[in-house]
Amino acid sequence: MPIATVNPANGETLKTYEAMGAEEIERRLQLAEATFRTYRTTSFVDRGRLLLQAANLLEEDQQDVARMMTTEMGKPVKQARAEAAKCVKAMRWYAERAEELLADEEPPDSDVKDSNASRVRVRYRPLGPILAVMPWNFPLWQVVRFAAPALMAGNVGLLKHASNVPQTALYIEDLFHRAGYTEGCFQTLLIGSGQVDEVLRDERVRAATLTGSEPAGRAVASTAGEMIKKTVLELGGSDPYVVMPSADLDRAAQVAVTARVQNTGQSCIAAKRFIVHTDVYDAFAERFVEGMKALVVGDPMLEETDVGPLSSEKGRADLEELVDDARRSGADVLCGGHQFRRPELPGWYYAPTVIAGITREMRIHREEAFGPVATLYRAGDLDEAVLIANDSPFGLSSNVWTRDEAEVDRFVRDLEAGSVFVNGMTASHPAFPFGGVKRSGYGRELSGHGIREFCNITTVWHGA
Repeated sequence: MPIATVNPANGETLKTYEAMGAEEIERRLQLAEATFRTYRTTSFVDRGRLLLQAANLLEEDQQDVARMMTTEMGKPVKQARAEAAKCVKAMRWYAERAEELLADEEPPDSDVKDSNASRVRVRYRPLGPILAVMPWNFPLWQVVRFAAPALMAGNVGLLKHASNVPQTALYIEDLFHRAGYTEGCFQTLLIGSGQVDEVLRDERVRAATLTGSEPAGRAVASTAGEMIKKTVLELGGSDPYVVMPSADLDRAAQVAVTARVQNTGQSCIAAKRFIVHTDVYDAFAERFVEGMKALVVGDPMLEETDVGPLSSEKGRADLEELVDDARRSGADVLCGGHQFRRPELPGWYYAPTVIAGITREMRIHREEAFGPVATLYRAGDLDEAVLIANDSPFGLSSNVWTRDEAEVDRFVRDLEAGSVFVNGMTASHPAFPFGGVKRSGYGRELSGHGIREFCNITTVWHGA
């Protein structure tokens, strides 16, 4: 795949870039290793000052950055602005809290005494250069939620971004440089996916994090395992959205629309499978379909647009195949789909679609639909709702709508997911851990859990 900015709204190639060669990659790896030796000794105060300056600069750049992201991957510009603001928030959160999150821990006195020590501490120390392989769908947020905690922990970053968002990738490197970080603290590697393996095998790279597809995760995890390097993976998701009879149906249906089409449906944590109790199925389906039909599909640069183009022509083709497979296998297309599949617009648009009558044999039941396509399931009771929800290779997040606390307890206990959102849609916040189970990956980002993922957790024991 060429490293290029191709506007998804019209298919026009705006900028192309040459992949870095071996000599430039080597220069950057040397610089990262050398910089780490010094940066690792800086204080939390100094690290926080730099990160706050980066946050301030990003806040000033918000409008321009939003338009750049929209041009590169097609998200509605109002959502792009919100993404930039979220990054500013996360930077400030880590700048202000990292020292507390990574403070030395003192085990109980009884355990210290039992170990024949006078004192024992647990200290969090940085690992070194961390390789981040990041996706295009949230081109700024995905990077910042890695970079902010990694830099505050004393690590340095090497970014291999998706090949269709090179301008965003270069902007992030420049942002940290303008904030005052030395050049080797955060570097963008303009390389293709075929060059990742060689970089990851380099001994100077101490660990890796990847957000992306399952095949990409397998490749990085395989190499990292061979080299015995720590990894954190956030892969695909096919999140369930369960609606029970006690739910506020109007609110549940309204939020369901947003939960499905955020980022034009190109989000791992977007709700994708809507599992509704039979007693309220018809009422919910009617509200949900009407909400999906009412969405404005169009130019992502316009403020009134709800759904922009998909990021690539291949992405649209993949989505079409899933919908067509379901339709041929007997599914009912309640809106969008084959009837209005391609709005009369240039670019890679796909109309918001709702499909019912899903069976286990259909591809869309087990594969992630990365676009504005929702599947509706009817559940006879809570047990069946849990079975349907867990009948997926993924386990990233989940959504449950009910006012019954006993039902909440059951869902929290039994749903196979990294998060359970009750009476609301999945969202990430810097204070709360984020990640999944099963084929959605492993490890956690954000919160104290996330900042400690790339630390050497060191036991310091003092003799009596």
